[in-house]
Amino acid sequence: MNKTIRHTSVFVLVLVLALLGRATWVQAYEGKALADDSKNRRKTIAQYAQPLGNIVVAGSPVTGSKKTEGGDLAYKRTYTDGELYAAVTGYSSQAYGATQLEGIYDDVLDGTDDRLKNPVDAVTRAQQKPGTVVTTIDPDVQKAAYEALGNKKGAAVAVDPATGRVLAMVSTPSYDPSKIAGTTDGAAWQELMADEDKPLVNRALRQPLPPGSTFKLVVAAAALENGLYGSVDTATESPDPYTLPNTRTVLKNENASAPCENATIRTALQYSCNNVFAKMAADLGQDKVKAMAEKFGFNHAELDVPVRAYASVYPSGMDAAQTALTGIGQFDVTATPLQMAMVSAAIANDGLLAAPHMVSEVVDSDGDALTSFDDGDTTRIVSSSTAEQLRSAMRTVVDKGTGTNAAVAGAEVGGKTGTAQHGENNSKTPYAWFTSYAKDPSTGKQVAVAVMIEDSGAARSEVSGNGLAAPVAQKMMAAALK
Repeated sequence: MNKTIRHTSVFVLVLVLALLGRATWVQAYEGKALADDSKNRRKTIAQYAQPLGNIVVAGSPVTGSKKTEGGDLAYKRTYTDGELYAAVTGYSSQAYGATQLEGIYDDVLDGTDDRLKNPVDAVTRAQQKPGTVVTTIDPDVQKAAYEALGNKKGAAVAVDPATGRVLAMVSTPSYDPSKIAGTTDGAAWQELMADEDKPLVNRALRQPLPPGSTFKLVVAAAALENGLYGSVDTATESPDPYTLPNTRTVLKNENASAPCENATIRTALQYSCNNVFAKMAADLGQDKVKAMAEKFGFNHAELDVPVRAYASVYPSGMDAAQTALTGIGQFDVTATPLQMAMVSAAIANDGLLAAPHMVSEVVDSDGDALTSFDDGDTTRIVSSSTAEQLRSAMRTVVDKGTGTNAAVAGAEVGGKTGTAQHGENNSKTPYAWFTSYAKDPSTGKQVAVAVMIEDSGAARSEVSGNGLAAPVAQKMMAAALK
């Protein structure tokens, strides 16, 4: 063999080995990534090759599948009461992907999760029957929230304080996921995308807004836990009017005739006295208020229920005047309805916060659990004594204060209203908030609720937490306790 042929043979051998190495690399290491790539049509075909698994509420599926006519996607997703449960399920679309529970558990619901396969299937890569996602949602509470919100732009969350189970999660305006489930729903999709009210946004989890006076519960908790005041019935040092520290800005109270000067925490919550809580936050300092807020869940970037909620924020780096404004839930404080429901839930549960979750378990086609979520995984937020005092003060708010519209016959109900400024110099319609808890002494049932009304269409003068948000909370609490 001459030198030229020998060199050519070696070169060809190297090329063959390189090709074999690349093929082995693709099959052994990149195969799964390629198979899972959203742009891989085969993945979409496999996903809709059989009826999808269901998302279940109170033992009944709120999702389904139906046979398509023509095309290579055999089935598409359907929804029962799609608008009612959209904030829970999200959507599964052949064209636009999946969100919320549909997106988190897509591999379980389409049967491609490796945990669904037996050893033979793992080798043959045969597709197994899909699994099921079982939620904690109470359909009565969910319906009460949805109907009470009606045409308002807003959101509502209900949580069982003892277990952390999310009993309701509603965001309005809503949408019907069935209308964007197929491949020919472009017009419906574009309509949703162009809607200024953003129906695809889950306001319960993913639109933190200034919580207004509902945040006063967090400031009161910080004051009691840090010993600034001995009880909710101790007189505070709160001049009225109150001038923000190092400024000439006078902070006014909504009710000019309310007895807010040096008011106790109970009276200050009852009348929602801005001067008391602004001064309280300034006296505590931002570090102590922030520490308490973070114990309740603020600034938590990984709050999964299991859908990830956007972080509610308590800011840093403020001066004394800005810190005072955070005491009334303004400046750069933001919160989701889920977060404010967590505040009331911890107070209702004797100071213990149970981790919120809206899925109880994920099961395979035989009903065997793939994943289970424990109830009552709790963290101590405030002492039992502080929690009891705050419950007592919250009851005063509902019994004879700014939250009377939340009363439920025969139940112990405590709450806090909030009206948060919106726009530069409060130029836009304020946000209306209400957060509360309710207990039935005869059955032991309990619930914590938060409601946020972003826009009701009402005149500015008619916007209040008691007028707009409390009636929604009242209906949710009544449904949860019945």
